[in-house]
Amino acid sequence: MASGLVVSYVSQDTSFLKGTLREFCRERGLEESLLLAVLRQLDFGREQFIKDMADFSEGQKKKVLVASSLITPAHLYIWDEPLNFIDVFSRMQIENLILQYEPTMLLVEHDVRFRERIATQVVEFA
Repeated sequence: MASGLVVSYVSQDTSFLKGTLREFCRERGLEESLLLAVLRQLDFGREQFIKDMADFSEGQKKKVLVASSLITPAHLYIWDEPLNFIDVFSRMQIENLILQYEPTMLLVEHDVRFRERIATQVVEFA
């Protein structure tokens, strides 16, 4: 990797998410109000803001990872199947956020419609 290159990664695995969103932000140096604002754009209920992330659904956990990645200044965003467990409305919101911010991304995603709307180039492996 190039010196100073910052990569923001969204894993398929969400099992490590525990504690509150406030703690999550503090541990990762994220601006809490910005994370919560992006989560609201992803149809995240305010009542979730005070809950333990271990009790979140898989979709809610994935939204936390996607939102935290989006608010992390990076040169490259690598997302491994970001739409797993994501509902249709939130998928549309994620698409809109990506189109709005236009980050440089490497995505692993099987959703053809998502790829058609977001990708500028597709590499398929047989």
